[in-house]
Amino acid sequence: MNHDMTGKSIGKWAILVLAMVFYAASALAQKLDATDKNDPSQRIRVAPASVFDMFRDAGMKPVNHQLTPVQNEKVRHAFALLPPLHQRILKQHLHSISFMDNMPNTALTSPVDSGGLSKMFNITFRAGLLDQTISEWATWKEATCFEPSDTASCSVRVEGGNLDAIIYVLMHEATHIVDAVTELTPRPSEPQGVIEPTRFTNGVWRTMNRPDNRYLDSLLEQTRFRSGRPLSISRAPEVYRKLAKTPFASLYGMAAWSEDIAELATIYHLTAKLKQPFYVVVTKADIELARYEPMKNVLVRRRAAQLATFYAR
Repeated sequence: MNHDMTGKSIGKWAILVLAMVFYAASALAQKLDATDKNDPSQRIRVAPASVFDMFRDAGMKPVNHQLTPVQNEKVRHAFALLPPLHQRILKQHLHSISFMDNMPNTALTSPVDSGGLSKMFNITFRAGLLDQTISEWATWKEATCFEPSDTASCSVRVEGGNLDAIIYVLMHEATHIVDAVTELTPRPSEPQGVIEPTRFTNGVWRTMNRPDNRYLDSLLEQTRFRSGRPLSISRAPEVYRKLAKTPFASLYGMAAWSEDIAELATIYHLTAKLKQPFYVVVTKADIELARYEPMKNVLVRRRAAQLATFYAR
């Protein structure tokens, strides 16, 4: 998401993106040709017109991005690092991937009309992330949760290693597709609808965007991905101490159960399978005030056991 957007528009944007992922459909469908049928990384297309229209309606001026050979290789490598289940499902259900300049968020997964034969999806990425490492991109995103304070000179940094940011973002978006196809999280008819939980959401979520009462916290409810508004940076140490008492892998994972599973799967994959670090640290004058390392959180680790299906061959 774009940190230049107002808090009110961010909230509307979050709802719009969730709607796009699960309920909207593009009328644009193209048949996969034989050259990329078995290699989803080669399914690079111009984004569906509906995606361009959505960003334009939000006041943006999106432009298709033509990848360089180096960027193409980064994309190919990111696909190769996905878990076995993700690779199998993307071969069957990924219609296309697109890269765009001047889009307000990092990525968007949206359905594509395939004539009713099977669920098909497009993933549109902000092209700029191809030039960032995971640490650089994740630090930028985390920093949007806070605003400077006249009385605090704190800073928030994410240490996520030096792999390409596209690796993290592709895993996150691909997990949305795996979730949509296999229904790891429920599919309510409306956002606030109470529905029979799945194994993943049971005891953690009450509705698709409301955590279970035991994990509701007045401070965490004020964070950007819950309220749409950034908090003062002076609150950051307390925010991460509170987050450590929940089963959520990140602040973004608290936005909705679809983001929860995507964040948990991605951070687990990055740390357990790709052997990279992942933690958030709050510092002031080079002094560490708080640190959140999700895979050292017992509540998070217990849920990670549910991800074994992703790695079955």
